[in-house]
Amino acid sequence: MRYRYFLFVCGLMLSTGVRAQTSPSITRTDMPVPTDTLRRSTAALVLPASAPPLSRRGPNQTWNYGALVATAQNVARFTTVPAQPLYTFTFNSILSGANRATVAAPQTVPLPPGFTLPITEPYQFFNASPADFRSVGYGGTLAGTAVPVTYNSPAEQDVVYRFPVSYASASDSSRSYFVINLPGTGYLSQRRKRVNKVDAWGTLTTPYGTFQTVRVVTRIEDHDSLAAGGVAQGFDLPVTREYKWLAVGQHVPLLTITTTQAGTQEVISGVEYRDVYRRIAGPLAASAQLPQSVVAAYPNPLGAGRSLQLRLPGAATVTATDLTGRRLFERRVAAGSGTAEIPAEAFGSFRGVLLLRVQTAAGVAVRRVVRE
Repeated sequence: MRYRYFLFVCGLMLSTGVRAQTSPSITRTDMPVPTDTLRRSTAALVLPASAPPLSRRGPNQTWNYGALVATAQNVARFTTVPAQPLYTFTFNSILSGANRATVAAPQTVPLPPGFTLPITEPYQFFNASPADFRSVGYGGTLAGTAVPVTYNSPAEQDVVYRFPVSYASASDSSRSYFVINLPGTGYLSQRRKRVNKVDAWGTLTTPYGTFQTVRVVTRIEDHDSLAAGGVAQGFDLPVTREYKWLAVGQHVPLLTITTTQAGTQEVISGVEYRDVYRRIAGPLAASAQLPQSVVAAYPNPLGAGRSLQLRLPGAATVTATDLTGRRLFERRVAAGSGTAEIPAEAFGSFRGVLLLRVQTAAGVAVRRVVRE
């Protein structure tokens, strides 16, 4: 009897060891490089009924998200640091030190709802080292000059991943802080706490294919402060979580499901996966997906009795539904000055998470709003 028990324990230990070796290990070579042009699809915020729950975790899992349907596509492009004098000095010279970047990505600066910056050609700069992959700063063209923005100190850069990322990795966290000063206009600052936890590994299936992956769950807490027009204010943004499935050699997550904390619940606010080119079908096919910098709803969360402000590129039809699809209202709004208002009475007694579908001549946007 003892002999059989001994064999059972040995077999269990051997099985565990083999499975641990199967877990992917992500390193700097699996991060974006300057030649990357990677297509990504976004899917509906309501997952298919066949999709596995986000709570599925542990070793040797099987996640089948093959039923996801693309509603829009974008291309993630990564380049070398643009050849602009201040960028070169800050991010790409021997003097750059801790701010040195290995790759740049054309993408917007993270801004709170309702806040805009008079910049064009925005970039985010990253550095992939043997130790980690981190954001080292931002940049944009202001009045014809490319202006860099770095974090307050090297110790306060945003560490996206610490290497290696595997099922054996311990949880880690970082705190970042940057300030954008606009002389004569005001400033914007952001404090971020990022906590990464690897909670699973296994086989992931999406419309793009089937891969061996490791899953990282990232909790993000942001506190923004801004000053404009002589008024300064600070506020906490809703807590978000990013469920990211990473695979060797893919350079970006194969699947990212983002949730926003609404009270005691996590509500899905984004679904994106790596993909091939697809011809988008359905009601959104003829409409471009408008980014946050073009269409924004604020304040969010929205207090009872307060009107909702919308930043818009022009006149729009705004449709609000709850998460079950029940229509709350539909309104045609004008935005002659770039903003419009939805009065508090339009929401009635509704409390909770609602979806706003904003249809404009320039395209369509879907935004989640929490009404307290």
